Amino acid sequence: MQLFIGGAYAGKRAAIRERLTSPQWHSAYDGEGLEAWRIKVAAGRCLVLEGWEEWLRAELASEPDDDRVRQCMVDELESIQHAESVHGMQIVLIMLEMGRGIVPLAAEDRRWRDLAGWLAQDAAARCERVWHVWNGLARSLT
Repeated sequence: MQLFIGGAYAGKRAAIRERLTSPQWHSAYDGEGLEAWRIKVAAGRCLVLEGWEEWLRAELASEPDDDRVRQCMVDELESIQHAESVHGMQIVLIMLEMGRGIVPLAAEDRRWRDLAGWLAQDAAARCERVWHVWNGLARSLT
C-alpha cells in the first residue's frame, strides 16, 4: 500500500495520476461506502481509496467508543493490505491532513480530528511508501 497525505486541495490526486497509470477510484465523495472497495478488487489493477475522513465521520456517528472506532478502521486497513497481497494489486490511500489547522471548539469535531490523526498514523505504519503532498509537491517520507 501507499499513502498520499496532505491538506485539502494540496495536489494529492494529481500526484497519484503522475505516478500511476489508469488507477481505479473508490471515493466517499461519490457516496461510496468504505466496505464497497471489495467489489473493485481486480488482479493487477491499482485501486485508490479516498475520503477517509468521511468514512471515519460515518463510523463516529454510530460508535461512541473511540477505541472501537479506531480498531474498526485498523481492521479495514488490514483487510485492504491483505487484499493487495492476495490479488497482486496495488492499493493507494489518500488521507486528509487535519492536524495543521485550528483546533475545533466543538467536542465532536475535536474527536473527529483526533481520530483522523490516529487513522493516518495507523495507515502510515502499514504502508510500504508514504507521500506528503503540499502545494502540488509530493515528497516521499519512507
